[in-house]
Amino acid sequence: METILVFSVLLLACSISAAQTAENEVILKKKIALLQPFTSDMEAVLTGIVTSLAVQKEQITLLQKKNQEQEAKLKEVETQKTEIEQLKQRLQAQQVAFSASLVEQGGAPFTGPFNTETTVIFKRVVTNIGNAYNLHTGIFTAPVRGVYNFELTLHGHGDNAYPTAARLFMNKELIFSAWEHQTTHSSSTSNGGSLLLDAQDVVYVRLWPGARIFDDYNHHTTFRGHLLFSM
Repeated sequence: METILVFSVLLLACSISAAQTAENEVILKKKIALLQPFTSDMEAVLTGIVTSLAVQKEQITLLQKKNQEQEAKLKEVETQKTEIEQLKQRLQAQQVAFSASLVEQGGAPFTGPFNTETTVIFKRVVTNIGNAYNLHTGIFTAPVRGVYNFELTLHGHGDNAYPTAARLFMNKELIFSAWEHQTTHSSSTSNGGSLLLDAQDVVYVRLWPGARIFDDYNHHTTFRGHLLFSM
């Protein structure tokens, strides 16, 4: 009798539990059914966001590519500008020529004599393309390596004591001399030649010790040079 009672209680409990479970399932399905439209909307929104992000990523990739292309073009333009500037500088350096006479208008006609060899400053500059000749020092400085031609012409008045003489130097090396000595009348002498100079080599004229040279408004005494070709 007791066994039958216990079994009946258990059966009733199981029936109640099954009924509650079924009811819970029905409630859950209703809740899911209510949430399903919102879920669908969220899925659509998320799908749209993912699609938009993909499009934006593609656009960013294209912009980065264009930016890289523009940077490459800009670098190319800058390189071309640098090359053009360097070419202009080389062309300007290859345009070298000067011509100068000893005195300005109204200057002292005689230079010398001196006890020691003295650098001659040709003060009246007629041409100085490239500014390689320094009118304050009388020194020509080669801007580029190349072959240059130089010419020196001296004028003097005849005198027993003073010859008309000067010498041309490259750096500290004697290259050639111009010499004339007459006791009366006017005298002149000249010399010239082509020199291979490295950049920053210097060329200048030095008055011979005890010599004297003459110049006036006619500009007889001159020093000139120009670049033949660069190397």
